[in-house]
Amino acid sequence: MRRPTARAYAASAAALAALLTPGPIAQADSTDRAAAAATVIEKVPYAMDSSNQAAWWTPAATYKGRGQYTYFAFNEPGATAATHRPAIARRDPDGVWSRLPLLAASGQQAEFADDNGHNQPSVARDGSGRLHVFTSMHANPWRYYRTEAPGGDVTDHAAELPDQGEAITYPVVTTAPNGDLYLAARVGAGADQRPGRLYRWDNATAHWSVVATFAGALNRSVYPDDLTVDAAGRVHLLYEWAKAPATAFRHQLSYLRYDPSTGAFADSTGAAVTTPVTPATSDVIQELTAGEEWSIDNAYTGPAVQSAKLTLDGSSPKVAYRYRSADSAGDFRVYYASPGGGSWARQTVYAGGQTTAALGITWDATDAGRVYYVTGSGTDRVFAATGSGGTWTSQSAAPGVSADRLAVRQDPDGNDVLYLPDTAHNSLYYGLR
Repeated sequence: MRRPTARAYAASAAALAALLTPGPIAQADSTDRAAAAATVIEKVPYAMDSSNQAAWWTPAATYKGRGQYTYFAFNEPGATAATHRPAIARRDPDGVWSRLPLLAASGQQAEFADDNGHNQPSVARDGSGRLHVFTSMHANPWRYYRTEAPGGDVTDHAAELPDQGEAITYPVVTTAPNGDLYLAARVGAGADQRPGRLYRWDNATAHWSVVATFAGALNRSVYPDDLTVDAAGRVHLLYEWAKAPATAFRHQLSYLRYDPSTGAFADSTGAAVTTPVTPATSDVIQELTAGEEWSIDNAYTGPAVQSAKLTLDGSSPKVAYRYRSADSAGDFRVYYASPGGGSWARQTVYAGGQTTAALGITWDATDAGRVYYVTGSGTDRVFAATGSGGTWTSQSAAPGVSADRLAVRQDPDGNDVLYLPDTAHNSLYYGLR
């Protein structure tokens, strides 16, 4: 089903805010105006359900054919206030949007119960143009939908996955340069442990298989954050640990690399590791700090990790993450980490107040790293920070848009594609920087 082209614009912060929000707003400063001039914002022309919010998900994908295509997986409103219906919003190179609902075996659009932070979709496009969506799983059997060919219906293919009947949570997915897909998810619903597992879609044979259980330990649960694949085909994984069975606050943010050419796993120094790794054998980016405890109390107020994202400079991992320390007055600050000298060097990106569990990070040869984060309040809440000499400078990344969640994908031309949910107004925005 085709839709008219959504209105696109790049303007000053004041003009953009006037277009998107009623009433007066604060005067934008020069950095905001510069950011607005470099940012294109479109409102996706489909209603979004307020449940469309998560930190771990990978809800955006891009592809360059005759131009740049963008795919946004999102939750549409369901039949009742407590339900949602997953769909894909596709933006063609000419700016025209189309909607692809996820269809159940009945032929009707799939519908699931809301479960904020869990029942959200992740999407990827394989090398043959098939779209793959994993959605609405919080310790549920596979809920997996894909197309048979480019432009086809997005239908139920859950029976194609290995580990049938397992309880799946937090599926994150990415496309390799050769057109294969890699998927990481937490598997199992045991009270004593919930490991992380890596899967591969072989694009040539159209077949899913288990690569390995990459992380797991007694009394610990794994929380996948992100994964990406470098030009040599090596898979880079980012994940957190928590006390089993589950908690909102995690610890020991960790990194792992898999080489499909050898079947071996390694840490950021290239040293071989045996899987499944444990907290004791993981390549830990953020170690425990003073006062940090392993707790399953969702009212826990001590130091903890909550959300992280990964990008690459060639084959070198670069990480953005949120961490609440004993001296942060309860705020989750934003940090940047990169490996060097056998350990991880960390820098503070933002410590100006509370942030939301939403991050993005991209890399290019010109600006180097760009870290995206969302503040807990304010007129403009989505910001992009760039670093120089250890100092990070932030600009509004979506002036005038009251988005409170975020995902970012870099397209093949090196542009940052922003996925911007505004849950208070049931709206989804597309941004290009």
